[in-house]
Amino acid sequence: MGRLALILSLMLCAAPAAAQDFATLKGHGGPIMGIAVSPSGQVATGSFDNSVGLWTGTTPHWLEGHAAAVTALAWGPEGMLVSGGDDFAVRVWGDAPRVLGKHQGKVAALAVSPDGATVASGSWDGSVMLWPLDGADGTALPAPGAGVNALAWDGPETLYAATMAGALLRYDLGTGEAPVALVQHGFGINRLALGPGWIAYGAVDGGTRVLDLQTGAEIADLTLDRRPILALSYNTPTHQLAVGDGEGYIMIVDTENWQITRDFRATRQGPVWALAFSPDGKVIHAGGLDDVAYSWPVEALDVFEPGITGERSFLRAAETMPNGERQFMRKCSICHALTPGPSRKAGPTLHGVFGRRAGTVPGYSYSDTLDGSDITWNAATIDALFDQGPDHYIPGSKMPMQVIAGGSDRADLIDYLKQATKGE
Repeated sequence: MGRLALILSLMLCAAPAAAQDFATLKGHGGPIMGIAVSPSGQVATGSFDNSVGLWTGTTPHWLEGHAAAVTALAWGPEGMLVSGGDDFAVRVWGDAPRVLGKHQGKVAALAVSPDGATVASGSWDGSVMLWPLDGADGTALPAPGAGVNALAWDGPETLYAATMAGALLRYDLGTGEAPVALVQHGFGINRLALGPGWIAYGAVDGGTRVLDLQTGAEIADLTLDRRPILALSYNTPTHQLAVGDGEGYIMIVDTENWQITRDFRATRQGPVWALAFSPDGKVIHAGGLDDVAYSWPVEALDVFEPGITGERSFLRAAETMPNGERQFMRKCSICHALTPGPSRKAGPTLHGVFGRRAGTVPGYSYSDTLDGSDITWNAATIDALFDQGPDHYIPGSKMPMQVIAGGSDRADLIDYLKQATKGE
């Protein structure tokens, strides 16, 4: 057994039964983008810091390999974990961690077939791929017609896909034909959850509806005045459906009678991006803008104050900061620290950046573009970086596409960085 497989196996065995107390999973260096829980209770988290965290209690083990934010997670057979990210890659972690394949855009959805043989992945590039876990080449399904946000298997031959164009599609894998639209919602559909005989979807406009799998008829409309819906999770033993939205609420629904049993404000500000139940349904795990994942006992949700603070630097009121600091907070702070030494943020520290050659912070894994680059960071190169945008100034780097259009805003940012990043 390989070292990583042994670690995974030991962590799975060590994962305790769901604790009935509020808990926090601390250690990531960026917002929590995805959460998945294995049948044994092992919690996995994916973050904007490009990492996957595996948790034994509140102790993490880090899986590194993605070159951008980890946005999707799914558990496969025998403790095998699959992840997808903004680097377009679908990775599998186990005895021999490897890249299953790549899309041409962000991987937004993953689902492992019920027989554990195949991973389905959906991307914003408008493709759905099937990746056999035995190492065979992946195959593309007929195009869904738009970017894909969510996937769900219903048996080994039926796959549902939700698209940015608002379509809920059903693929019959036995025929290989184009998918059939079960519904066409007026706004993009972000998430899916599958239950016995039904499928629930959550959309950009806040639409939260449940459809009969056979007829497509609407079973329930759970829509509240909140938008967008960003997370869904279903727990079979307790018949509970959890819904997370952009306004920071977690709604729990009893699917036996389609009644809302709890409606909990999980964040003080900001969205709930990720949700997953413990196997017994007694705990709900959630993530959002914080660097921390939170675990609440479902039965006691109503007694807790919001856990996810949403107190990210880029959300601070504009009038509380000088313009240069404001530009940094909103454009740079989520990825870069100003303090010396390593951090778990997605980008290298900016401490001492002026006069430093690009790609030279010790211990940081740079893209090939910046590893060995001849760029030296100074007022002129930083101005060019944000004037042109990283995708044009240093194409192929890990930096997300963004531009600061105003020359005075760039100048204020540079003045702020000169003071805030001074080396000792």
